Amino acid sequence: MSHSFSSDLKNRLQWSLFSLRLGVFIVMLMWTLDKFVNPGHSARIFEHFYGISGSTDVVAYILGALQLILVLAFMAGIKKRITYGLIFLMHGASTLSSYGQYIDGFNNLLFFAAWPMWAACFALYLLRDEDVKFTVKS
Repeated sequence: MSHSFSSDLKNRLQWSLFSLRLGVFIVMLMWTLDKFVNPGHSARIFEHFYGISGSTDVVAYILGALQLILVLAFMAGIKKRITYGLIFLMHGASTLSSYGQYIDGFNNLLFFAAWPMWAACFALYLLRDEDVKFTVKS
C-alpha cells in the first residue's frame, strides 16, 4: 500500500468517524436539552418506556446535567472508552426499551432510526482510537 493511499484512507476514516460522532452528538444533545426545556416529557418517557414513575422536574434536571457532561465529553473525545461506551449503552437501552413500538412498525417508523444510530455508536466505540478529528488530546 502506498503512503499516499494509506494517508488518504486514514483521512477519510477520521472524517467519517467525526461525522458519526457529530450526528450522534446532535441527537443526544437534543434529548439532553429536552430534560431542561420540558422536564415533564422526561417523566412521561421514564414511566412509559422504563416503568419508572414518580420522576420530578428536579430529577430531570439532575439527569439532564449529568447527561450534558457526558454528551459534551463524548463530542470532545474525552476518555473515549468510558464516554463512547456509556453513549452506546445509553442509546442501546433506549432502543431496546422501545420494543413495543417495533411491533406496530408502520405506525412508528421513526423509532427504527434508533437502530442505525445504535450501530453508529457501536462503530465509534470499536474505532475510538482512530476517532481523533477535533478531539481533545489526552
